[in-house]
Amino acid sequence: MFTVKVPATTANMGPGFDCIGMALDIYNTITVEEISEGLEIVIKNPQEIDIPTDETNLIYQTIVEFYKKINRPIPGLRLVQEDQIPSTRGLGSSAACIAAGLLIANELSGVGYSKEKLATMGAIIEGHPDNIVPALLGGMVTAVLEDEKLHYVQFPLPIRLSFALLIPSFPLSTEYARAIIPREITLEDGIYNTSRAALLIAAMMSGQVEQLQVAMQDCFHQPHRSVLVPQMDQIFEQALSYGAKGVFLSGAGPTLIAVIENPEVFSSKMEEFLPTLDNDWRLKIVSSSKEGAIVVEL
Repeated sequence: MFTVKVPATTANMGPGFDCIGMALDIYNTITVEEISEGLEIVIKNPQEIDIPTDETNLIYQTIVEFYKKINRPIPGLRLVQEDQIPSTRGLGSSAACIAAGLLIANELSGVGYSKEKLATMGAIIEGHPDNIVPALLGGMVTAVLEDEKLHYVQFPLPIRLSFALLIPSFPLSTEYARAIIPREITLEDGIYNTSRAALLIAAMMSGQVEQLQVAMQDCFHQPHRSVLVPQMDQIFEQALSYGAKGVFLSGAGPTLIAVIENPEVFSSKMEEFLPTLDNDWRLKIVSSSKEGAIVVEL
């Protein structure tokens, strides 16, 4: 018996669409036990969406895919899934399930793949690397998946930074949020985003957080998705006025994230503002998860 612990992630950070992501210290925990045959899945802390307890469960589907690749029969399993990561909120809940499934299968089978190998497998499954890589490896990451080969760089964050998650009551489908983005961009938009993505990475690595307000601007996805997140622009404006160094839409949304240095001051002001909005927004202050997903023997 063992437990797998996987962090939430934020991706598409500002201009870093499909390439820049970060692990956050909110975790899903899955306890794994081999049984004689079949599948048992127990969900604890259920959220407002139904999480499958049969073969359609994403963790189990990932385990099955892993065992197909190594050409072995899958053992009987009992999974106890304790979810703290909000689902359908742009915080990497799907990537957390895929990461958990890969780690579970790797541990059960004894094949001993490295986390980097698992991250490549996960990026191929997801189709983009910016959630799965930080979920498995931790920290802030910029990554590229090319011809099914993963290229990535992890880099440290300024230790004084915290992250204010602004989470509304409504869900948002990744597929729907992706479909709203135009298929083509102009040269000017390409320059706008690539210059800011470079500035974002340089600002984080050097600790020049005063650059983040500009560095987290984007024209690829956030302006188009703002119609799916009511009052997003207003919240961005207020967060910056309360001292946030930068703000961005997390993943496909609808969660918004403010990068902050003084959680107490920011929280006191934002907690007064959020009740004036629709959709029951709530605030959660987190840090970056530095180590990513882990396996703990019981």
